[in-house]
Amino acid sequence: MSLSIIIPCKNEEKTISKTFLKLKKKIKFKIKKFEIILIDDFSIDNTLGILKNISKQNKNIKVIKNKYKGLGSAINLGIKFSKNKYIAIMMADLSDDPSDLIRYYNEISNNDLDAVFGSRFTRQSKVVEYPIKKLIYNRIFNIFVKLIFLSKYNDFTNAFKIYKKNTLIDLRPLVSENFNIFLELPLKTINRKKKIKIISINWRNRKIGSSKFKVNELSSKYFFTLIYCFFEKILLK
Repeated sequence: MSLSIIIPCKNEEKTISKTFLKLKKKIKFKIKKFEIILIDDFSIDNTLGILKNISKQNKNIKVIKNKYKGLGSAINLGIKFSKNKYIAIMMADLSDDPSDLIRYYNEISNNDLDAVFGSRFTRQSKVVEYPIKKLIYNRIFNIFVKLIFLSKYNDFTNAFKIYKKNTLIDLRPLVSENFNIFLELPLKTINRKKKIKIISINWRNRKIGSSKFKVNELSSKYFFTLIYCFFEKILLK
């Protein structure tokens, strides 16, 4: 079994080294074969230089410079250059729990699943310092999506998930340009009736740097993706 971990990075010079060290420490004895793909998304600070230094010191690290600005392009590149059977997507801000990555990997590899979706909003989940405005928007939108797609899942927009690489290839073309890529991926997975499992995960708000997610700027993109995937669902039927 093998795992590729895609981490998009934009202006994360203060965080990415800590994220990498924490992740490596957690998984190096748990997952025998892994690679970490660090994608610089047009950073204007020293993020790219730090990524290159990390790569020089670690043989299983790839650094890729994004060709077209945006998370959608970054994720597409990560999928393209990944070599392993499973692909996990994580953020660079230490908000995702590496312990949950181990659980993801064990679930998907031991049960022959196409994907494992984590939810931060179950009784077993632990969420720390989620900004209240974003939390309200998150819950309203995710409940709306859940009802439209008649799904039990309630955390579509969270980036942190794991997939078989073949599953992600089957979802192409991926058309989202920004954070809405993280809505497109699970909705297309569900549309294609892939074998998935939902588990509880933890989340902690970033302590260093600033969030790149802007609700007002991205709301129209999310609704475009929602409509696009809904019509795809009808057509696939």
